[in-house]
Amino acid sequence: MVKGLILAALIALAGCTTTKGSFCAIASPQRPSAAAVDTMTDAQVKALLAHNKQGQKLCGWKP
Repeated sequence: MVKGLILAALIALAGCTTTKGSFCAIASPQRPSAAAVDTMTDAQVKALLAHNKQGQKLCGWKP
């Protein structure tokens, strides 16, 4: 699960979001369990938050 979160965040941050539709068509909000968050590194949490913030901005995801 964590690897998937990191991959999704890296894709979002790498410029794959050139159009609203492409990101919104393939991405979804990441909501890991509290146990998963407890095992994540600071960098993983930062990537997850960046991914979700991008989705809020481009796709209208709710926090």
